[in-house]
Amino acid sequence: MGSVKDLTIIEAPDKERSGRGRFFFSDRYSVFDWGKMPDDIQNKGASLCIISAYLLEKLEEMGIKTHYLGVVEDNEVKKLMDIKTIPTSMEVSLVRVIKPQLPDGRIRLIRRNDLIPSLIRVIIPQVPYGCYDYSCYNHEQANFLIPLEVIYRNYLPEGSSVFKRLSDGQLTIKDMGLTVHPVPGQKLDNPMLDFSTKLETIDRYINPKEAKTIAGLSEHEFQEILRITGVIDNLISEETCKIGLVNEDGKVEFGFDADRQLILVDVLGTPDECRFTFEGLPVSKEVARIFYRNTAWFRDIEKAKKMSSIYWKEMVYVMPEPLPSRLCELISMLYQAVANEMTGRVWFNGVPGLREILKEIKLFL
Repeated sequence: MGSVKDLTIIEAPDKERSGRGRFFFSDRYSVFDWGKMPDDIQNKGASLCIISAYLLEKLEEMGIKTHYLGVVEDNEVKKLMDIKTIPTSMEVSLVRVIKPQLPDGRIRLIRRNDLIPSLIRVIIPQVPYGCYDYSCYNHEQANFLIPLEVIYRNYLPEGSSVFKRLSDGQLTIKDMGLTVHPVPGQKLDNPMLDFSTKLETIDRYINPKEAKTIAGLSEHEFQEILRITGVIDNLISEETCKIGLVNEDGKVEFGFDADRQLILVDVLGTPDECRFTFEGLPVSKEVARIFYRNTAWFRDIEKAKKMSSIYWKEMVYVMPEPLPSRLCELISMLYQAVANEMTGRVWFNGVPGLREILKEIKLFL
């Protein structure tokens, strides 16, 4: 079980052979790496399933290899256009997940109430970023998840992590291919490709050299990842533009199949994987992020993450409050409207258009 979707394994993968499984898309959601939030967002899971299946099928038609096998209806695997009901699951081929290791003795679980906040910094071992051991990938040849998230950025919206990283010196304008410092809201002349870790406790931004090294990628494989990400970015931008959305940024994930051929894994192009806007307003779970940034829970998270990159959740004593009920309903309609409008098929009846929904959401933001 993940924070958003569940996986049933039909056939487990091994070193020589891909497996087979089914994603079941739930109405759960997660923000700020927290995991399950207090509310469920009705029909969110079905919307994500539809949007991702629609885009994955288009990529397959373009010759991009993915792990997608089809959506599930009446326990049969079908193409999206062939089903008559609203899908909430899809069948996929599976690769192995090989997790990088922390040095011996670093992992120690504590209960939330074991320590008072003033003692946590002293007692919990400080595990620095970048201490994970990725040497396992040097010995693996095929059929595994590449431990990276590949992020494309077409815009730099206010609040983008890029500005904090520039301020902290973790990133330079030269790294971004720019000659002057960017400003919030800037559209980039060329998409910026970014990398973060996938299997660490907190996703960590890394430079291209480290990304290539930790995953054990050849130069050809690395360049192919960049090329395919560009193709995906273009497709999502074209599809969202048709319904008035701007594709500001998004993420994709890759694996190697049994022949060490690159394969797209997980889902993509949804309001969870991307940052979409409509006339400047967010069309993604960014709506929930904006709400929670003004809460004591978020402030507690920010403090905890500065104290420990590994054990930060154990230091958060304030729990997230539920969303206002009407805002939760509006976010639900937002996901459903994107699924209806992007695919050109009314999956969800009685859902207003994006413009109408966002007009009311704006009152909360």
